[in-house]
Amino acid sequence: MTSPVTPGLVIVDKAGGITSHGVVGRVRRLAGTRKVGHAGTLDPMATGVLVLGVDRATRLLGHLMLTEKAYDATIRLGIATTTDDAEGEATARTSAGHLDEATIRTALAEFVGDIEQVPTAVSAIKVDGKRAYALVRAGEEVELKARPVTIHELTVHKVVSHAAEQVPGDPAHDLDVVDVDISVRCSSGTYIRAIARDLGTALGVGGHLTALRRTAVGPYTLDHAKTLEQLDEGFAVLPIADAARAAFPAYDLDAEQAQEVRYGRKLALPLETLTAVFAPEGEFLALYEPAGEMARPVAVFTG
Repeated sequence: MTSPVTPGLVIVDKAGGITSHGVVGRVRRLAGTRKVGHAGTLDPMATGVLVLGVDRATRLLGHLMLTEKAYDATIRLGIATTTDDAEGEATARTSAGHLDEATIRTALAEFVGDIEQVPTAVSAIKVDGKRAYALVRAGEEVELKARPVTIHELTVHKVVSHAAEQVPGDPAHDLDVVDVDISVRCSSGTYIRAIARDLGTALGVGGHLTALRRTAVGPYTLDHAKTLEQLDEGFAVLPIADAARAAFPAYDLDAEQAQEVRYGRKLALPLETLTAVFAPEGEFLALYEPAGEMARPVAVFTG
């Protein structure tokens, strides 16, 4: 087994067909520790940036999950599915061939900004102590409440109309569908599948995702990511101090302040938001946030 690595983040470019938990399992073996977690699940169908924490850095993950994310996706208009993506069964088919690009762009523009979004039913949200996706798979009806999310930017790259693949015995085998390639930059908690579903509903034709690739989680992009195959060849961890400086504003302490942090005490620091604080020699000590005229520890990473 590989010797335990230093605490830090592993940025994975997840392939399609593997679960986020499966990626965690692979990284646990490579890191030589079971203390590995991830900052936000990717569906098996989805690919792209999955941020993992190793050892003490797992405590950073809850804070990283609150950062904005970016995605590339393809929406197919004309078919609604049970899961709002291509892994589900079709529930409705309506020709979308009459939709022009201008109409689609106008409809998508309505999703930009602060909106109320009903999460997709096949999600990890808990309902009465059980995951929503587990209830759906058990045949139960799941109704989730709308949640506030923010779509900072939504760019339409391409709109293509074509005939759907023929389905034997399906009277709508000559259905015209429209594929829409988009990029989205959004707040944590946004479901891109729900955008596909809601766009289809708004246009009266149904919709689902056929492809989803996460391109960024906070400051970590595909440029920082390695595939599992690349990690097998050379395991790479972003040290916890570098990870904290990249993800949060940084404040360098003097020796006396650093000692106070080790005791978990409040400090008189001029902070404006959640901030990573460092010892004079560069060691990452804690996350602090403003608290009136003082700053209080949110998480201390020493010891």
